[in-house]
Amino acid sequence: MILQALHGLYVRKQDELPPEGFEQKEIPFLIVLNSDGTFCDFQDTRNRSGKKLIARQFRVPKDSGRSGKNAWQSANLLWDHYGYVLCWPKSDSDADKEMARKQHGTFVERVGELAAAYPQDKGVQAVMRFLTSDERKKLLEHPAWEECRKIPGCNLSFRLSDELSLVCESDNVREFVAESSAQDDDEDDSTTGDVDGICLVTGESATVARLHPRTPIIGAKSNAKIVSFQKNMGFDSYGRQQSYNAPTSKGAAFAYTTALNHLLAKESRQKLMLGSDTMVFWAGEKHCVEDLFADLFGEPAKENPDQSTQAIRSLYAAPQAGTPPLDHDLTPFFVLGLAPNAARIAVRFWHAGTVGETARHIRQHFDDCAVVHGPNQPEYLSLFRLLVSTAMQGKSENIPPNLAGDLMKSILAGTPYPQSLLSAAIRRCRAEREITYPRVSVIKAVLARGTRYYTSNEQEVGMALDVTNTNPGYRLGRLFAVLEKIQEEASPGINATIRDRFYGAASGTPVAAFPHLMKLKNHHLAKLENRGRAVNLEKIVGEIMDGLDDFPTHLSLQDQGRFAVGYYHQRQDFFKKNETTTNVNP
Repeated sequence: MILQALHGLYVRKQDELPPEGFEQKEIPFLIVLNSDGTFCDFQDTRNRSGKKLIARQFRVPKDSGRSGKNAWQSANLLWDHYGYVLCWPKSDSDADKEMARKQHGTFVERVGELAAAYPQDKGVQAVMRFLTSDERKKLLEHPAWEECRKIPGCNLSFRLSDELSLVCESDNVREFVAESSAQDDDEDDSTTGDVDGICLVTGESATVARLHPRTPIIGAKSNAKIVSFQKNMGFDSYGRQQSYNAPTSKGAAFAYTTALNHLLAKESRQKLMLGSDTMVFWAGEKHCVEDLFADLFGEPAKENPDQSTQAIRSLYAAPQAGTPPLDHDLTPFFVLGLAPNAARIAVRFWHAGTVGETARHIRQHFDDCAVVHGPNQPEYLSLFRLLVSTAMQGKSENIPPNLAGDLMKSILAGTPYPQSLLSAAIRRCRAEREITYPRVSVIKAVLARGTRYYTSNEQEVGMALDVTNTNPGYRLGRLFAVLEKIQEEASPGINATIRDRFYGAASGTPVAAFPHLMKLKNHHLAKLENRGRAVNLEKIVGEIMDGLDDFPTHLSLQDQGRFAVGYYHQRQDFFKKNETTTNVNP
């Protein structure tokens, strides 16, 4: 199903994506030649994006996929790194100089084969004259060469001075590549005869690919693949080796990997990073949701901090805006979660649904996460903000493994959130004694969806203070917030409150903490000079205690979550009252 959906994407975008035998590649520098092969210019294709310089991508013949000690025997056609193109070694050692000479010889030989096949192609002939003359010395004197050599393994290609396209993009080169029988072999130098079979992707009889092209993701090796079988390691069945175990035609293998690499490209708007996981998404046909999805879940750009909020509001306001609602849109929609692995890419999750179903579930997710917050805090929290709130020190590298994929899968399918998400959020609240907006949003979402999904008799947690909620955990959280407020008003400017000393015990084993805290409360109330304020706070304590029979010996994980939400709601209610008072009496 995954490969079929990616193959369908390639068919849909066939005019935009490279044909078979070609790929999109970043080429930082171009060697510009005159038609007689003389050097003209050395063009820097990089553009600044933030603090980085990003090279422009060009359509070039597919990477030869070389590896091993004899990798120098394989050169890319009309593009490669400066060792192959210019005979420039990566260091001044004799071994590297000798390797550069071998690489350059292979590159010249490959271009020579092309030049012999198309003697009338002026671009190919110009490149051949350049490679067999002393013109490259002029290039090494160009000011941009110093920038080029600073980039390890910098890729180079060729362009004629009177043309905009690369030499390798000509019709003759495309014909040469199409007729070439060269086969990508990443793992060893062995060759086998062609094997025909029924393709699992297209259902047609065709030549089966022994090795599939690479689809590297962030954190994985550069030769990582989504489909691969290690040779002679027990993965073979019925005498088949490597990818013959999952027969996919060469055309289908090229199509699905090209589509996936297109989604994984640096500038792609159909890619999302969550922790170490990479998620790509696409629709069965061109659809606006492909542009919205990353804004819904991704971190907003610094230059447009309201980007995600605008996207979410557009999801809610489609009918009011006069645009067709997404809820009943039956366009297929796919989300693929990938994670780096030691040998290959791991599929973290796979979602195949419709645009309408996905839109409803996403909207429900933001409804579940909605909780009262400060005026300067964002209305909607990105998935990244929710996840890092559960990570130690708030660092993305500390996000618990598998959590990002499990959370996204729950959102897209509309199923209960993983319990590990609730555990992680509560653990950070207890460890850091900081009950923050993102953490409470996570806890409230898990509790609300669980209550609704399992048709529990437990009252669903709301987005703001609910004085009618009689759950012991929620009431104790409110009580803890009131006791802390009393302490703060009795001792203005205090460095550490009862939250810093007692939050863990109060939220886990209330009977061990609250009797002592109630005694402290009497002491703090006696210190308040404003007796009216003391009476009001005592009334709030009394109202909360009316719903409690006794202090429980312990609270379950869910009730610890309700404790955190109750504490947060009560604190936010105090802030809201203070703001109202300030506005009335400036």
